Amino acid sequence: MRSTHMTDPLDKATSSPPPTLGEGCLSRYDPDALSADDGTEFEGAAQLWEQMKLEGEQGSDGLDPQ
Repeated sequence: MRSTHMTDPLDKATSSPPPTLGEGCLSRYDPDALSADDGTEFEGAAQLWEQMKLEGEQGSDGLDPQ
């Protein structure tokens, strides 16, 4: 006998993407609609960005390109 407490497995799916702006290739998430609940907080982002820029300036071998 089939259980009636879960007739459609998709009934439990509750996630949905945030609203977007633009269309096609220019489609992007609306920054005003994003919140910490969407997983948009990354405290180390600025530090990581600076580190990556420095590594890119030094070249892939870690040596100064000049």
